[in-house]
Amino acid sequence: MSRQTAQLALMLPPAEPGTPAGRWLYAALRTAILEGRIRPGARLPSTRDLARHYGLSRGTIVGAFDQLKSEGYVEASVGSGTCLAKTLPEALLEVGRPARPRSPATRGRPRRLSEYGRRVSLFENRAGPVRAFRTNQPALDLFPTTLWAQVAARRLRRASTSHLLGCDPMGYQPLREAVADYLTTSRGVCCVPQQVAIVSGVQEALDLVARLFLDPGDRVAMEDPGYVGARLVFEACGATVAPVPLDDEGITLGDASLHGARMVYVTPAHQFPLGVGMSLQRRLALLEWARASGAMILEDDYDSEYRYSGRPVPALQGLDRHGQVIFAGSFSKVLFPSLRMGYLVVPSDLVDRVAAVQSVTRRHAPLLEQAVLADFIVGGHFGRHIRRMREVYAERLSVLLESARGRLTGLLEVSPVEAGLQTVGWLRGRSDGEAAANAAARREVEVTPLSRYGQGKVGRSGLLLGFAAVDTQEIRRGVRELATALEEGIVSSGRSPPPNRFRHQLIETPRADVSPPTPSTPERDGHGPSRSRPRRTPRAGSDR
Repeated sequence: MSRQTAQLALMLPPAEPGTPAGRWLYAALRTAILEGRIRPGARLPSTRDLARHYGLSRGTIVGAFDQLKSEGYVEASVGSGTCLAKTLPEALLEVGRPARPRSPATRGRPRRLSEYGRRVSLFENRAGPVRAFRTNQPALDLFPTTLWAQVAARRLRRASTSHLLGCDPMGYQPLREAVADYLTTSRGVCCVPQQVAIVSGVQEALDLVARLFLDPGDRVAMEDPGYVGARLVFEACGATVAPVPLDDEGITLGDASLHGARMVYVTPAHQFPLGVGMSLQRRLALLEWARASGAMILEDDYDSEYRYSGRPVPALQGLDRHGQVIFAGSFSKVLFPSLRMGYLVVPSDLVDRVAAVQSVTRRHAPLLEQAVLADFIVGGHFGRHIRRMREVYAERLSVLLESARGRLTGLLEVSPVEAGLQTVGWLRGRSDGEAAANAAARREVEVTPLSRYGQGKVGRSGLLLGFAAVDTQEIRRGVRELATALEEGIVSSGRSPPPNRFRHQLIETPRADVSPPTPSTPERDGHGPSRSRPRRTPRAGSDR
């Protein structure tokens, strides 16, 4: 283990009046060590630096160091300075004793949090080794890290003082231009660079839009089942989240939940988590409803880059002629999650408002990372990476479907998908998704129950299976282990599977017997009962 050099001055408490300097310095250093403010193996400041900082003689410093050395707290060697011992004397005395966790300091009364602080919930992110069938994750082992490092090194060599200073709250202009060009060419989005805001991902985009448009009590309609991260953002803002069921063509427009909605959140390109693409007729109908009602549409362009069959449908935003759609996307699934870079395309009249929000929250996204990403896109590497990964993911999907036909028939009906990084498997009969997921986990297979994404009663149990993160060999192993888990009878009810009810409605959400909603004003009008549900700990996290 290499020595760690202290980069900052060591801050010690002031000496008590009348305490000899040497005794004070020894006691202060020993206390800092025992409290963990100096890590084992860390290099202490030199005697010259301490003498200058505290106005002491070097002899006094050396005396305190010698005392600590004799007691086993520090080690000294010529040329390496004085370092904290890797094993402290107190640790040796604790050998054989059970570790006692250090309890945090308690307060006499609870803290007074804001309404937001009490409403917000932790959105957990999955960690651990990658295995079948990890969802919401690309093939990170195939990302061209060497090429990315070359692009980054080239950019850093050419970096000027302006790159160290900062940029516009909306983002680095060359990246905004590259994103606008990509979206207009590949996704049919109608925008200019001035409408593009660079954010850390869809999660930040959701929070930004919620700040702009939602007040406590406002109604937000979203697909059910749908993205948990969106629901948490809206609920943290105090909005009422109204679940809207799905059918073959996407979100249904004849549901009472749309009445009085201030905003509608949709994933039309590849519905999350079911993978359904919203039809052109449904898109046009949704746009007309939003125009008449004055509601905003937040379009999450989830997994649109990877389409394996069927005709691509332009973005909903590209069909909008009245400025009702805000378009959000992320580079997390296309490149790598830790990049934390995404985009938000807003109507031209909202540019100043979005810039104002950015200026008082995060100021702007990290500039050097934006510059590297811009170079990666403009250099053609981004497009080539997408084309390569599309072929890889298509092969992995094919292997999953083929293996499922041979091993999971009668246990799990795996749906073919036209796009995305995961698909749905429908469980037999009344099998329980949570029990199936637990049984699979015992065999080192990851599947996510669809019930974790829904807000109503599940009409049919299913599992979400990712196929992009692991190779074909791991996919085949995962199918075998999952089949074994289901065959053991842990989740099987022994009854014949019912018809695929998703073709009409997957989630049984309580609905009023009403005709299709009539246009309403953007303000809350109180239509539709508020459905109170027990809060569940979100476990279906994804890094977007």
